[in-house]
Amino acid sequence: MARNWIPVRAAQGTHSRQAHADMPAGTYEREISKEGFFGPAAFIHHPRPPTGWSDFQGPLRPRAFDLARLNEAQGSPWTAPVILKNAACEMRFWKLAQAMPGLARNADGDQLLFVHQGTGDLFCDYGHIAYEAGDYLYLPRGTMWRLSPSAPSAILMIQATNSHFTLPDKGLLGGHALFDPAMLDTPALDDAFKAHQAQDGVTQVAVKKRGEVSTVTYPYNPLDAVGWHGELAPVRLNVRHIRPVVSHRYHLPPSVHTTFVADRFVVCTFAPRPFETDPGALKVPFFHNNDDFDEVLFYHAGDFFSRDHIEAGMMTFHPSGFTHGPHPKALKNMLSQPKAATDEYAVMIDTRDPLDVGEAASTVENPDYVNSWRTPG
Repeated sequence: MARNWIPVRAAQGTHSRQAHADMPAGTYEREISKEGFFGPAAFIHHPRPPTGWSDFQGPLRPRAFDLARLNEAQGSPWTAPVILKNAACEMRFWKLAQAMPGLARNADGDQLLFVHQGTGDLFCDYGHIAYEAGDYLYLPRGTMWRLSPSAPSAILMIQATNSHFTLPDKGLLGGHALFDPAMLDTPALDDAFKAHQAQDGVTQVAVKKRGEVSTVTYPYNPLDAVGWHGELAPVRLNVRHIRPVVSHRYHLPPSVHTTFVADRFVVCTFAPRPFETDPGALKVPFFHNNDDFDEVLFYHAGDFFSRDHIEAGMMTFHPSGFTHGPHPKALKNMLSQPKAATDEYAVMIDTRDPLDVGEAASTVENPDYVNSWRTPG
């Protein structure tokens, strides 16, 4: 339903006219907005960083998990531990060193596999496609599939529960911005797939529905398709093929980096991009209240310029309802960066509904993460 927001056009005190640029000297800007970054917003100027707390207690605290420490390699995606979940979204982290012994099928929703580490092959109803680090592998709900790693693999699994993954509306940017749809590769019924078909014999399929797994046994290999056609298929997209939208005069909100959309959450990709060059423009993420969305960031590779003590393979979780932004170390470069461009790849999942933390995630949590913003002294 279209919203008729309460109309406000007002300003008080010392303030800038343009958001995220030309702030009054010695101030830090904080954004309060509706519907993530899509609704009406206010920009408040503070003499101190809005995250300069001396103590933070309670369940609203920001959290960080070192997923690289999580689990040993396992044969089924459905035994990978749940990191975060709600009724619309489920995130797992899965390590796999050898070929899956059977097939998997997700009857709960579309599946997105983000390959953090490793190389190998995906075999599914539609054929074969190779994978490498940085790949998104989209699997439509109901697809039968298996992975066969050629190097140990670590995968962030994102499920759109009872929903679908679609592409964002690119609006004025046009349909070929961010990435051309021609960059979406589909599986092929190639020689590798035919060789996989030749591995006939008793095959088990682990089907997940409502969080429970049923096992279906076939006396043959059910990945036996001889052809297919249509408008639905798995696709592969690598993060290096994403071309971020940039502005040299304005720090754009994270929403411009949206890669996939589900009914109650979005998946965004942060890829290397030039820093803003306008002298008055912010060159770090702006402080903001994420009051309508829980924010999750998985750090894939590079130098994570707005965060301290965050390494590749870690995940941060910022529940909706508190102010956050750059760590203190990053603030010294708020208006001037020593490098020409960012050097980071990260996956962001913003969920409309609150997320619950999985038991396994708590075992690899850094409890001191909340203090990384704390005012020294």
